[in-house]
Amino acid sequence: MYYALILLSVVIFGGCFALNDVYRKQRGSSLRISLEFSFISSLAGLLVLLAVNGFRVEFTWFTLLMAVLSALVSFGFTFCGFRALGMINLSLYSLFSMLGGMLLPFVQGIVFYGEGITVAKTVCFVLICAALALTVEKGERGKGFIYYAGIFVLNGMSGVLSKLFTSAPYAKTSAAGYSILGALCCVVISAALLLTLFRRQPQQSKATLASVGVGALGGAANRVANYLLLIALVHVDASVQYPMVTGGVMIVSTLICFFGPNKPSKKELLSVVIAFLGMLALFLIPV
Repeated sequence: MYYALILLSVVIFGGCFALNDVYRKQRGSSLRISLEFSFISSLAGLLVLLAVNGFRVEFTWFTLLMAVLSALVSFGFTFCGFRALGMINLSLYSLFSMLGGMLLPFVQGIVFYGEGITVAKTVCFVLICAALALTVEKGERGKGFIYYAGIFVLNGMSGVLSKLFTSAPYAKTSAAGYSILGALCCVVISAALLLTLFRRQPQQSKATLASVGVGALGGAANRVANYLLLIALVHVDASVQYPMVTGGVMIVSTLICFFGPNKPSKKELLSVVIAFLGMLALFLIPV
């Protein structure tokens, strides 16, 4: 059941990446637009999670601390992601993002939580690293390195914080309670920053009903997907879960690219095949 939850979250994450790209094309990729997206998407996610949890709000100080850290990581990832999407297509964006989402929790689980190093995990990790290496190109795309590095590190930190929360011995809420507080922190902080930094500045592009709908849908879906991963993380090693998420989202995002103007290149398709083989290794190699 928990592997099924992971696979469901993979499909949702792939759709979220596509929705983020649509929103960026409609509104832009400035800091203000990133904060507006965080506010809209987090508010929608908050409402959905409250409904899932029976409109029950849980609280502990440790959960609040982790929720604030999660919100800050989310802001940084949204901003770097919007900037990166202006320079690379969705398939390549997902590769940088999801490799970071795999590498940091993978190392964290093995080094700090005693998760064993197996042949299956090692083969999977090496193959997905090779998949990323195939996508690296010289020239124009190198100009956005700071944003590529940002989505790599910050998406990885999201997984690191999730593992810290589920494994910490301190008093804490349920996975749903943590997800709700994280969304609430994003709403409050993004609203405060918008009012503080941009209250008197004229808006260059107005939000439309369509863009608000895209942001709300993407935010709600993203929060639900992360909530599913939190549930699974209690029962599945981080060093298994996050390689599955990485390879799966790379595949879903590349398939979505076939329906857009920026078709994946042959190298990107080959990288996805290698990533898929890495995922299979987790299930086919017995040790």
